[in-house]
Amino acid sequence: MRRNIIICFICILAILLSGCSVEKVVLPAQKEVTDKTLKDVFKEHGMKIGTCVSSYVIDKKDTSDLILEQFNSVTMENAMKPDYILNQDKCKAEGKLVVEYNSEALSILKWAKKNNLSMRGHTLIWYSQTPEWIFREGFESNGSFVGREEMLSRMESFISSNFETLKNLGYIDCFYAYDIINEAIMEDGSLRQNHWTETIGDDYLWYAFYFADKYAPQTIDLYYNDYNEQYKAEYLVSIVNTLKDDTGRNLIDGIGLQAHLFTADDLTNYLSAVDTLAETGLKLELTEVDVGLGKYQSPLSATNEHLKEQGRYCYELINGLFERADSRKIKIDAITFWGFSDGFSWRKEYSPQLYDADLDPKYSLYGVLQIKEYSGY
Repeated sequence: MRRNIIICFICILAILLSGCSVEKVVLPAQKEVTDKTLKDVFKEHGMKIGTCVSSYVIDKKDTSDLILEQFNSVTMENAMKPDYILNQDKCKAEGKLVVEYNSEALSILKWAKKNNLSMRGHTLIWYSQTPEWIFREGFESNGSFVGREEMLSRMESFISSNFETLKNLGYIDCFYAYDIINEAIMEDGSLRQNHWTETIGDDYLWYAFYFADKYAPQTIDLYYNDYNEQYKAEYLVSIVNTLKDDTGRNLIDGIGLQAHLFTADDLTNYLSAVDTLAETGLKLELTEVDVGLGKYQSPLSATNEHLKEQGRYCYELINGLFERADSRKIKIDAITFWGFSDGFSWRKEYSPQLYDADLDPKYSLYGVLQIKEYSGY
């Protein structure tokens, strides 16, 4: 009797689990639908199309080949963030912040240059992924925090050393944009309190762009980059309008909109925020695009209907940006996706990318390519 009950329970459980599984719908291969790549489509609107990369994706032939086929711009996912490029022992030895790229960063730089890929730099001044010892006496992990003048000197040496290092390595010409400051503004418009505000003050933003303007070549546009930009647009406008020198000249070239979006987000409101930011006259770039299924902290399963909704969302998003760019309502020269495959996205539970884990195209890919009949309509 007990054995029969167990067998019945197993059968019921199997039925329930099978009902929860998501059957993959395989769309036609991209080359069967169009002879254009992503970079072909974006070039028609005067834009680059980018993705973030790590050594993991460039070392694998299938992912490397896909990047080189579809994209013409790359951003390092992590390898250029402060805690990857600052060497504590060398900073102690030289008495200033010294930039030294690690093996992953160097391999990506070499790969990008070899394949004629343009690059976005990401990022220099950030509250996160920045070692605390850079703010302390003697660059000691347990030292006292330094004062304003010393930290301004360290900020200047950090920024100047970064651009000097890229120049000496022979990679400075690969870069067309650089995120100088990342995520400094809260949703209520206040400045995020961190070690930069504690040691320098609220004007650390101005000094970061002052130093970047001083040391970066003119060929590199200097960006302020942030997330939830649709909720911060008015505050972002207020902040970037202060980033000018004594003559009124902009120290900043552009605003980076991370565009970590979800299919539940109001696209009309998002594009309205883009219009608001465009009124600054600065360049705009979408820098870390992904469109997750559902909403924040509530992912939806990757059913065919949910993926179609994602495809339609991507179509309308890109169409809205293309229309604004073509009519010169906004200055936008690049859009970067934060990955390209659901298989290694930082938000894989939301299935947010253009290709699935098998590198097969999704409705979202065809939405970005502006092929409406395959975009989930």
